[in-house]
Amino acid sequence: MAWPDLYPFSPQYLPIGPHRLHYIDEETAGDERHSEPLLFVHGNPTWSFYWRNLILGLRDSWRCIAVDHIGCGLSDKPQDYAYTLAQRIDDLVRLIEHLDLTGATLVAHDWGGAIGLGAAQRLRDRFARIVLFNTGAFPPPFVPLRIAACRTPLVGTLAVRGLNAFARGALTLAVEKPGRMTPDVRAGLLAPYDSWANRVAIDRFVKDIPFSPRHPTWRTLEQIEAGLPALGQLPIQLIWGMRDWCFRPECLERLLKHWPQAEVHRLDDCGHYVVEDAHERIVPLVRTFLARHRTTTSTAGSTRV
Repeated sequence: MAWPDLYPFSPQYLPIGPHRLHYIDEETAGDERHSEPLLFVHGNPTWSFYWRNLILGLRDSWRCIAVDHIGCGLSDKPQDYAYTLAQRIDDLVRLIEHLDLTGATLVAHDWGGAIGLGAAQRLRDRFARIVLFNTGAFPPPFVPLRIAACRTPLVGTLAVRGLNAFARGALTLAVEKPGRMTPDVRAGLLAPYDSWANRVAIDRFVKDIPFSPRHPTWRTLEQIEAGLPALGQLPIQLIWGMRDWCFRPECLERLLKHWPQAEVHRLDDCGHYVVEDAHERIVPLVRTFLARHRTTTSTAGSTRV
């Protein structure tokens, strides 16, 4: 099986200025339940391919939309784009408004959490639920050394764009179940990032991590964190790979300070790419959560899986 066989979705495109933003929009025709869509938002260095197993497991009952940020996945990869968190929020807002999404569930991972939550705060009335995996929505309380190294002047860019060290390294460092990283899965995760030019967004994502308040994205993240309590009125599910060295359990606990009522699932044997490590466990968890909160909201406790 080749990697495109793992990603059997039809491409859709939205113009963002002169550039094309790629997304997929999957559903089973004739099901009235699809009025409440799931919006999947990826981080770095993944793309919508990361969500394939969740989409395949949920599209029978839900409309599943997954975006590729500009510079990522099958979207255009301009060399002179404003690759900032603020710009990515703007782009996602454009897609949400273009599709006229209402009653949506944000499903996000890694940088997708900050991007998606920023969009949800701006378009609060369009969102009904939140599902997050290993993410952050606040100025980083720590920066792992292996990520900070990718910010080293010249050398960092040579490693990220020249050697594809960031994306290739994640294939090993971001999972706890290496057997899940078959050759086809590895090929799929890396496919859009096959040249120096096509790895521009990976490098710029890393450079957009703010190390201090002097970085403009620090303020953007402060604003997003300040808006988290208001989103706490929504049903929220947090699914966390507890062996993540990047978005460590401290990040989960920080979110829970804002959302103490959230439903939490701590996956003790999973890493940062938690969906790769445990999609067969995650699909039922998400499906149950979504079914429970179609029309009513309830408070759920914390479990370990």
